Amino acid sequence: MNKRTDPDAKVARSIHVFARRDRQGKSQSVHGVVGAVVVFALWTTGFANAGQQPQKFSASFQAPRSDLARAEALASQLAALSPRVDWNEAKLLADCAYATVGQLRRQYRMFGTPIFNNFLIYHGLRKRGYCYQWSEDLLVALDALKLTSLELRWGESNPGNWRENNCLVVTAKGQPFRSGIMLDCWRHLGQLYFGPVASSWEPYVENSAFARDVRHIAAARNVSEHNHHVAFHSRTDASGKTRD
Repeated sequence: MNKRTDPDAKVARSIHVFARRDRQGKSQSVHGVVGAVVVFALWTTGFANAGQQPQKFSASFQAPRSDLARAEALASQLAALSPRVDWNEAKLLADCAYATVGQLRRQYRMFGTPIFNNFLIYHGLRKRGYCYQWSEDLLVALDALKLTSLELRWGESNPGNWRENNCLVVTAKGQPFRSGIMLDCWRHLGQLYFGPVASSWEPYVENSAFARDVRHIAAARNVSEHNHHVAFHSRTDASGKTRD
């Protein structure tokens, strides 16, 4: 999801798709299906409670039982990045990543497909869950681990247009961006995907400036909210960026 361009761009693309179908005489059918799905989404996720505060986020280092094998596999891939990678750090990062994504998945209340979930966010029926927001929140949580043998980097494909996707890339300390392991949450509706960034079907590039902005905003928020309990969904958006 493009984190910097006009938020209407991607929605306009989707509307264009529906418009083409309308011209083919399918307008009522499409609108009826979309309306029914929206109503079902609201009904199944407790829209009546939409005004309530979401659950507060708390960092956890224990991966859910259902993700233990995947977390172990991720730790192994991270440890294999370099002989200098500390296995304990690799395991800690993997467990924390799966625990964090599990909490975010519940907090974001994901529904349907990634694109449909974006539709719900755009129309105010969800608070958060765009691809860059997954990566922002995961980055802030993993940064708290204070890793020394691994680095957290910001990756983006198709930057600056409506097809942009964002992820985190973990590299061994001092190693090139393209040697790292990508952590992508959005494409799989909140199910953490990991794999070598170099083998991704989409070319990812690093945006260190945006990662720096996210960290700066998160640090400033932590200082200003010292000794106050704040729901984790509060924005970590980098200043000066137009948000979708």
